[in-house]
Amino acid sequence: MCGRFSLTVTAETLASEFGCDPPERMAPRYNIAPGQPVLALRERSVRADRELVLLLWGLVPSWAKDAAIGNKMINARAETLAEKPSFRAALRHRRCLVPVDGFYEWRSGPGGKHPFHIRRQDGRPFAIAGLWEQWIGPGGEELSTCALITCEANSFMSPLHGRMPVVLAPDEHPRWLSRAEGKPAALAPLLAPREWNGFEARPVSTYVNIPANEGPRCLEAPAGALPL
Repeated sequence: MCGRFSLTVTAETLASEFGCDPPERMAPRYNIAPGQPVLALRERSVRADRELVLLLWGLVPSWAKDAAIGNKMINARAETLAEKPSFRAALRHRRCLVPVDGFYEWRSGPGGKHPFHIRRQDGRPFAIAGLWEQWIGPGGEELSTCALITCEANSFMSPLHGRMPVVLAPDEHPRWLSRAEGKPAALAPLLAPREWNGFEARPVSTYVNIPANEGPRCLEAPAGALPL
């Protein structure tokens, strides 16, 4: 699964990497958790260019009676997207990318579970495939929400967890975001498990275990800890 991530790069770096306008306000985030607003990239409804928007992490389907369902839908399994009522419409029409510069995973060991921060060795941000939805409540309230897509773990991630987020390469971004491409069979190759090059997993402080904790301390390595 993917239940926590970071995005600490500058707005200018984000715009340069993903071909979009920089967000007006962007503070470094070291411990982004479900239920919080996240930056997401999607194709505009009128023009075929990209826009950065804020979406609540935890997808609420348009037909849901209660927005609380989003608490259970932070991740969407790649293998069943096309058949699940909660995700199949979004797969066809409402795909997005969630930019991150790392995500967290926990490995069981002596003394409990130990967090690792998975990131690119060069420090550049990358994109996780996502889906978004627009929900209108019974009182007219509106929510724009999203879920991150996961698949089976590759050889790099399997020592930490059986699943991992679907990371898309830059040359795959246009195809994933395009409103012209909505057939699940055509999108399936983008969601298949693949090996990653240039990634590393570093042990970090258990300070990150508490979602309310923020700041660089989340990335501090425990004394004597070694990378995965």
